[in-house]
Amino acid sequence: MAKKEQSFAAKVKKVKDEKICPVCEKPVNSLLLVKSVKSDTTGAWRFNEKNIGVCKCNEKEIWG
Repeated sequence: MAKKEQSFAAKVKKVKDEKICPVCEKPVNSLLLVKSVKSDTTGAWRFNEKNIGVCKCNEKEIWG
């Protein structure tokens, strides 16, 4: 039997699991932090990518 397709409205209506910060009680947004670092051995530029959670209480530390 064919799989039933969802409408766009049904997909948008789905609730995602949001993480809540235990300190400030605000939702935590996930973002990709990219830092450029120069390699000691080759001298070429590398990019370090890291997924981090940002909320109101640690926002100033990251952007600061």
